Amino acid sequence: MVELNQVYKCSVCGNIVQVVHASIGTLVCCGKPMELLSAKDADAGLEKHVPVIEARGDGILVKVGDVPHPMEEKHWIEWIEVLLKGGGSFRKFLKPGMKPEAEFPVKPSEILLAREYCNIHGLWKSKSRA
Repeated sequence: MVELNQVYKCSVCGNIVQVVHASIGTLVCCGKPMELLSAKDADAGLEKHVPVIEARGDGILVKVGDVPHPMEEKHWIEWIEVLLKGGGSFRKFLKPGMKPEAEFPVKPSEILLAREYCNIHGLWKSKSRA
């Protein structure tokens, strides 16, 4: 059974989907069940992936890592997302050469968690703020 906001990836073509309506069944792409991505929340290597949330004026800034993540042609952060306690979300898509960060118009108290997707190292999340 799939759950709201889960992220799945096709092992054949690389499609990534996020569940916006949970139900029964299995997500399938290219004739195979899609892989449920499990978000990591602890860095172990040189590159930093765990989202860092900072309060800023009327909103927040989410940075990828306490040391900025590389944003190169072959290795970059594809998107940063904030999930809200009330069920909403915000997402920003990034490209190589951009800063690995995103501003969102939400109060820190509204945030359930922040997460991001690295094209090489997968899905990462901040510690729960609930």
